Amino acid sequence: MLNGLIRLAPCAAVLFSLIPSVHADDGRRVFTGTLGKTPIVVELNITQQDEVTGRYFYEKYRRDLPLSGALQNSTLTLTEGNNRYGDDKPLSTLELEETGSGWQGEWKSPQGKKLPVKLIEARLTAPTSSTLPFIAALPYSEPYEYLRLQGLKLKPAKKENFMGYDLQWWTEPETKISLFSVESGLSKDDQQRVNQQLLGRLWNEVISYHGCQLQGGENVEFMQQAQPKMISPAVVSLNISTSYYCGGAHPDFGDSPLNIDVKTGHPLSLEDVLWVGEGNPLLHAERDSLGDEPLSTDESNARYQYVSKELVPWVIKQFTALYPTEMKTPTGDDDCNFQDESIWGTSPWYFTEKGLYLGAYFARVQRSCDRPDWSILPYSLVKQHPGAVKLQLPQG
Repeated sequence: MLNGLIRLAPCAAVLFSLIPSVHADDGRRVFTGTLGKTPIVVELNITQQDEVTGRYFYEKYRRDLPLSGALQNSTLTLTEGNNRYGDDKPLSTLELEETGSGWQGEWKSPQGKKLPVKLIEARLTAPTSSTLPFIAALPYSEPYEYLRLQGLKLKPAKKENFMGYDLQWWTEPETKISLFSVESGLSKDDQQRVNQQLLGRLWNEVISYHGCQLQGGENVEFMQQAQPKMISPAVVSLNISTSYYCGGAHPDFGDSPLNIDVKTGHPLSLEDVLWVGEGNPLLHAERDSLGDEPLSTDESNARYQYVSKELVPWVIKQFTALYPTEMKTPTGDDDCNFQDESIWGTSPWYFTEKGLYLGAYFARVQRSCDRPDWSILPYSLVKQHPGAVKLQLPQG
């Protein structure tokens, strides 16, 4: 499977055609060129000429350096980095003049060192049919990230057998982001669909890591752990836990599960598995996969009403019957109140051998109450309320 994964990675071997222009939908433009003799990739948004924003990375390191400044007439003056923590240190600057195909000018360090800068509008090699779908979509939505990922490779790590399925773990060495692919136990087509989702998620987390680095500057923390929760002929389910500090007042943590329909390769929404409302459930209500059309305003409002008025009260009622001790109304202010409707509305969820796990989300002062280990809906109960996708669920 290793060769297949390499073909699906962003450094796909042979790319023939070129994408003619590189513009993100929100006005960002991407350039390639050199600072001194070192290759760089630059992203600029000059929609507001008095508040130009951007970033760039050296191809050797691929870590973002923030840019900010202004465009006056044809001269673009940028500051590299920032003093977000009030240390007021001197910063490097760039002064660029627009050319017919990009920008050119000079980079200057705080010590007075000067280097020439030459940039041209980026021309991207177009993905082929063998490129991982997540990567193939980036040139049209996030061309800067597409260029960053072109130089990165996954490193094979440990092998593991989970619930009878062989897993191969992969790590992106710079960010230490890891995830697995399924190597046996599924048909060839099912395995390919599932692994496309898994590897796409891995690369998406790599992008999130670099976004955190850009936002937080020097004082950044981004640690992540992925855990398979259930694999069956119907679903592949895993949880990704992230502890992060990307600037701001406090560090934080959270869970972001991925539940994949093996037969289609599409991520599952909770409404695909469990539906306790009237009428028919909305298919793939999260709309977070490639090619998904966003929910209309009416659909979004209807989903909100369903979750808040029907799903959450139903979940609390079931958990109260199943786990009366854990759901008991607290007597102290610092006790965990699992009767509070607000903690279940955005529940992270995933499949387990025993049933469907629904997590809770508490306000910061009670984050220790997050991730209860008991909040599982048995499959015997879930099967009484099937969702939009027909799934063969375990007996539980």
